[in-house]
Amino acid sequence: MNRNPLALVVVAFVIALGIYVGYHKARRPSSAFASHLTQSSVAPDFSLESLDGKTMRLSDLRGKAVLLNFWATWCGPCKIEMPWFVELQNQYGPQGFQIVGVAMDDASKEDIGKFAKDMGVNYPILIGKESIGDEYGGVPGLPESFLIGRDGKIVDKIVGLHGKAEIEDAVKKALNTHPASNQASTYRQEIVPAQR
Repeated sequence: MNRNPLALVVVAFVIALGIYVGYHKARRPSSAFASHLTQSSVAPDFSLESLDGKTMRLSDLRGKAVLLNFWATWCGPCKIEMPWFVELQNQYGPQGFQIVGVAMDDASKEDIGKFAKDMGVNYPILIGKESIGDEYGGVPGLPESFLIGRDGKIVDKIVGLHGKAEIEDAVKKALNTHPASNQASTYRQEIVPAQR
């Protein structure tokens, strides 16, 4: 029995397309995110241990634009975007931008540290907890990043691997926000005497 090679190619393409669409639908934001976090929600605060043993709070970064990246050492797409993050931290850090990585896997702190060092990471890596992921909608897929404005509000969310240009656009969006008014007045009080 002869089989039409074109028909086999079409069937293979349809199957591949179905897998691709199903995979990306599964990685869309969870209903938990949609129900309690929006693009104007204040990002949930947390306190996590960094690789160097210090405790870091998200609220300590208020006034800066933040890219909060949930990732894991076993995540292939995470390895692709990490060098972009290193470049973005170098480029936009002087403008008040800070990337924070949250490792969401079961690897030891030492293994996570070695991985980060091998990847040339130049931003803080925190040891994640499931409860923190839950605060951000359960983090259904990795990588998952939240762009947080200088006022502490979420301005964008990126689920899965996206191009560097798209991530950079989201970074610029976060940088174009303004700190909360009480921070702005504190900042003005600090710089006014220096201008006299």
